[in-house]
Amino acid sequence: MAKANAGTVNPHGRSGVRIVVAGDHGTGKSSLIITAAAENFPVNVPRVLPPTKLPEDLYPDRVPITIIDTSSRAEDSDKVAEELQRADTVVLTYACDRPETLENLSIFWLPHLRKLEVKVPVIVVGCKLDLRDESQQVSLEQVMSPIMQQFREIETCIECSASRHIQVSEVFYYAQKAVLHPTAPLFDQESQTLKPRCVRALKRIFILCDHDRDGALSDAELNDFQVKCFNAPLQPSEIGGVKKVVQEKLSEGVNERGLTLTGFLFLHALFIEKGRLETTWTVLRKFGYNDDIKLADDLIPPLKRAPDQSVELTNEAIEFLKSIFDAFDGDGDGMLRSRELEELFSTAPESPWTGAPYEDAAEKNAFGGLSLDAFLSEWALMTLLNPTFSVENLIYIGYTGDPSSAIRVTRRRRLDRKKQHSERNVLQCFVFGPRKAGKSALLNSFISRPYAENYSPTTEDRYAVNVVDISMENKKYLVLREIPEDGVGKLLSNKESLASCDIAVFVHDRSDESSWRTSSELLVEIAGHGEDTGYEVPCLIVAAKDDLDSFPMAIQESTRVSQDMGVEAPIPISVKLGDFNSLFRRIVTAAEQPHLSIPETEAGKSRKQYQRLVNRSLMVVSVGAAVVIVGLAAYRVYSARKVSSG
Repeated sequence: MAKANAGTVNPHGRSGVRIVVAGDHGTGKSSLIITAAAENFPVNVPRVLPPTKLPEDLYPDRVPITIIDTSSRAEDSDKVAEELQRADTVVLTYACDRPETLENLSIFWLPHLRKLEVKVPVIVVGCKLDLRDESQQVSLEQVMSPIMQQFREIETCIECSASRHIQVSEVFYYAQKAVLHPTAPLFDQESQTLKPRCVRALKRIFILCDHDRDGALSDAELNDFQVKCFNAPLQPSEIGGVKKVVQEKLSEGVNERGLTLTGFLFLHALFIEKGRLETTWTVLRKFGYNDDIKLADDLIPPLKRAPDQSVELTNEAIEFLKSIFDAFDGDGDGMLRSRELEELFSTAPESPWTGAPYEDAAEKNAFGGLSLDAFLSEWALMTLLNPTFSVENLIYIGYTGDPSSAIRVTRRRRLDRKKQHSERNVLQCFVFGPRKAGKSALLNSFISRPYAENYSPTTEDRYAVNVVDISMENKKYLVLREIPEDGVGKLLSNKESLASCDIAVFVHDRSDESSWRTSSELLVEIAGHGEDTGYEVPCLIVAAKDDLDSFPMAIQESTRVSQDMGVEAPIPISVKLGDFNSLFRRIVTAAEQPHLSIPETEAGKSRKQYQRLVNRSLMVVSVGAAVVIVGLAAYRVYSARKVSSG
């Protein structure tokens, strides 16, 4: 297994590797570089070398290497820092005959790299090996182990002698290898185990290669895998040898059907332990993974869309998700529990729904399980907010179709208004209102969370998503986005902030006059922003806490505002009593008719009236000009006839 094709030319997609060499004065930096490039030890060494290129075919990966020498003078520290920050990997040198230069790596150089936020592999190189005192011989492992424990960014350590040509080329081989085949993303040196993200990626690859889905790679499947990754088949004896190695160390690694997932993971851990990281990296890259063990960006099609267009899953993607739901609903109860959901996403780098905004966005049962509707609602939300991330996760969990066939871009909302109908299946509603108006309670009720008397302020935008059945044939995913009162200014600082909004709801506490006043002011502010930017949105007013007595003049005030602005009268609801007055259906219905329920401010009305006057004036001028032209034409005809008759 893993016989790489030597004819492969730079499969990494890199234009080159930039290696920066740094360390104390007199530790052999420049001599090391010259000897590696010219294969001769220099007699006279310049203070600092210019950028040095190594031959492209020096190492098997055939990726060009540029080595940057650095000054040890204090006055050049800014330039050195700049070079370190541009490095793909850093070689730190110390002199084997000067122990203080080794100590200075952990005292100055390694902390300095962290301070500069240089997050690349580090190779520690002991130069002048030939000058070390023979009476002070200690193993490299013994010397470096404490430093490597403290500084995990150290990829490897090596000692060399430029004057004796000992391990000079190996220094830059390991430096290049640390960039092209880094250990850190794959393997935890402390626990000596594969890292979780690596395990999850290899599990996905195993499943993709297990064509008959029997939980093991047969000899034929192993051979197909080998050819795909390394362009070279395995002989039957080699396949037998691979399985024998696994079985000797791990009995459950092989069964009567072939190599199990456990055995597959064990093999890769073995490759890495033996320093053959290129084997695992070749496999990962063949299946589209980048250095972060995520799918490479070029696998996901770029999306072109206007600000007022949204993205939804296609029927093909939804049918795939339904089949996945059924496959992982092990107990057949119509719910995906946390354990089942964890297994579903076990081939993704991590669960995409951990943390905000997804973790608490959908309806869950008492055990934290998701129904099919809730599961699809989460996907609808993820596709709306981050379509690329959604497609990426579809691929992780087994979607094998063309990525572009999984999503569709909706029609522009501006065009929806002209057509007087929205065809969107996922509708986003912005929920505005002052503190303690009942916004959070509304979102909680939408996803069947119990009513809570205690007030907990919302400090960040929050989402809730669920299915709303309008009729037997008409089912929509409604996304409620709660905007905290003090977050409105930040939202409106972006000219296109309302472009993604299908409808806005303004919630107020009907028992509190100041709550109503603030909510109506927000309505005017949002309506004005929509008029100024061209992204007007339908709006509804919600009078929450209908179980409490309304403030005096509430009906008159709300009627006046709704009539003045041309929107529906406030919809009374009581979350506490569970009386919602068909609010969520009314939200969806209003969003489906984007030409209606659009509020008008006084400034907007004046602007429209002025535009009408201008248009009327232009029409009068046009008619007047037409009359003049017709008159002139008639006069010319009359004059011509008069002349001819004379």
